Amino acid sequence: MSLKKKIVLSFLLSAGIIALLSVFLYLNFVEIRGETDFLELTDTIRSKSLQLRRHEKNYFLYAPSEASDETKALHQYLAELDGMLDSAQIRSVNRTASLHKLVREYGSQFGKIESLVGAALHESNRLKRTSPSYLGVSRLIEANFLNKPLEDVDYLEKRLLVPPGHRFIASLKDLESEITALRKTGENILLEAKELDTTAREKVDDFNHRSRNAILIIFPLFLVVGFGTFFFIINSVVKRLHLLTDVVEKAGEGRFTTMPLSRSRDEVATLIHKFNIMEEHLTLHEKELLQSKKLAAIGTLAAGVAHEINNPLNNIFTTAQRLQRKTGGECPDYLKRGLDDIFGETMRVKGIVGDLLEFARGREPHLRPVELRSLLAGVYRHLGEQMDTGAVRFLPDLHPGEIVLYADQEQLEQVFINLFANAVHALPNGGDLVVRADEEDHRVKIRVSDTGTGMSSETIEKVFEPFYTTKDKGTGLGLAIVFNIIQKHQGEIEVASAEGKGTTFTITLPKEEKRKEANLVEALNRQGAKDARKSTASGLL
Repeated sequence: MSLKKKIVLSFLLSAGIIALLSVFLYLNFVEIRGETDFLELTDTIRSKSLQLRRHEKNYFLYAPSEASDETKALHQYLAELDGMLDSAQIRSVNRTASLHKLVREYGSQFGKIESLVGAALHESNRLKRTSPSYLGVSRLIEANFLNKPLEDVDYLEKRLLVPPGHRFIASLKDLESEITALRKTGENILLEAKELDTTAREKVDDFNHRSRNAILIIFPLFLVVGFGTFFFIINSVVKRLHLLTDVVEKAGEGRFTTMPLSRSRDEVATLIHKFNIMEEHLTLHEKELLQSKKLAAIGTLAAGVAHEINNPLNNIFTTAQRLQRKTGGECPDYLKRGLDDIFGETMRVKGIVGDLLEFARGREPHLRPVELRSLLAGVYRHLGEQMDTGAVRFLPDLHPGEIVLYADQEQLEQVFINLFANAVHALPNGGDLVVRADEEDHRVKIRVSDTGTGMSSETIEKVFEPFYTTKDKGTGLGLAIVFNIIQKHQGEIEVASAEGKGTTFTITLPKEEKRKEANLVEALNRQGAKDARKSTASGLL
């Protein structure tokens, strides 16, 4: 994940936590506000219930003729409670239904009491007209209707001998029963009002508690996540940048090391990856520059040595010719064999001197179009005239079939002659010599592979060094010349081999459109080689 995505993700995560907290607190605030309004309503209902009970007590203390104000107050509070409970049911039906039922039951019971009081007064007036003894105590009896109706019943039955089945007695008994039921319902209303108020308060306290817990949990979580991701990203980036700085400083001192890649795939990891690639290229270029300087120094030395050897070698050769002509047919066999050895070894040394001069000259390539398939076929055919290739299967594999290179044909022929000759030497019992060429966008990649004896890792490291050879009669200059030619074509050559499994040389040559870009690099390399030759020559002097 990229660094940008990590930062955005950490920001979104922190913002999401804050947004979650904000939404939760907002919804909780709405709920608390609603519950607070409900709590105010339940508190008012509880207060009205207490007022209802107070007026109920006052109503029963007065005579019916004097209780009109209390009656109005009771009806008023009942109406107010009924309206409040209608509003409260909108908020919570479950918590107000029982209380609403009790209030309506209370109103029905109070209506019955009013009816029974009216009936009792009607019977009392009738009894006044028929019983003079009741007329004297009627005011006392009527004043006690609502307070102690059963005492009136006892007095009427025992003192005034009113029969138990009289409608006046029945009204008073019903009134006592309804008053008891009304008082019980009033007690239940007060209990339900208190319970409703307590439940509302607990609900508000619960919301407040949840809000407090949410803040205590989510806000520290935001701090932990926000600062944790922040410090994780900063620490990861800064740590790797410090490591990269140290590696860059070492690279500046010429000590090339590769940084390990972390599992993260952010911009810093990309930078480290690009730096490792750059360092590999720098290491490769440093080796190439060192090889170029080494080749330039050896070339200067080889040119001088070859020039010095060539003159006495020519004298030896001409002297041997004169001796052979003077002796003619009278030459003994041992002398003739000696002269033949001189001629053979002289020609061998002249070949070595020729290689040295070729290696030392290293002329610039003359670029022209070269068709690769015909060049490879011609080289292999020419090689077959010089050495036995009968047991070797030559397998060219080009993609596409016709590949045109802009190169020096003679120098490329020399490259493939050396590579093919080495492959044939590595196949004493026969095998495959495969040449695969692939044309890419800006380059051509050629792989020369054999199924021969292969090379050890120590040999691979020195294979392009001048005068290094594993052959008994080799000069050790063939692959050094190949390396030099490929470099002058702004190309690259690599070798991969395993003992007993064969060897593969991989040549990468630029196509024509990329040569202009490589010319500047080549010019700089030539200047570096010239400086190296000058310093080497001054050292030899």
